[in-house]
Amino acid sequence: MTKAPQQSLKPILRISFPEQERLGRGKMELLEHIRETGSISAAGRAMDMSYRRAWLLISELNHMFREPVVESQRGGQKGGGAVLTPFGEELLQRFRSMEGAVRAAIAGDLEWLEANRSDGDVASGP
Repeated sequence: MTKAPQQSLKPILRISFPEQERLGRGKMELLEHIRETGSISAAGRAMDMSYRRAWLLISELNHMFREPVVESQRGGQKGGGAVLTPFGEELLQRFRSMEGAVRAAIAGDLEWLEANRSDGDVASGP
């Protein structure tokens, strides 16, 4: 029987704001999909998320900051759509930069964890 290769360890950045608001990889991925598709509903579908859930996350993001992160236009003759604002683009870039800084800062510790983690074959017991 062949063992499946282990996944690499990956730090996850999440920033908690007052009032239980959070900024993390899910919202950033949603922003990336909106940038690619120009649509909140298409971005939600790309993440197996309902339009309502995607819209609620964007609404939350827009209320977390002084400036809007995403601007949307309702359907009509030209159809609807959504775009990241310049602030939204900067937020996404800065978050991705923070993720890189975290990975770089703890690279040695991640290597140590990787070298010392179990491969799943170690018997556990008292």
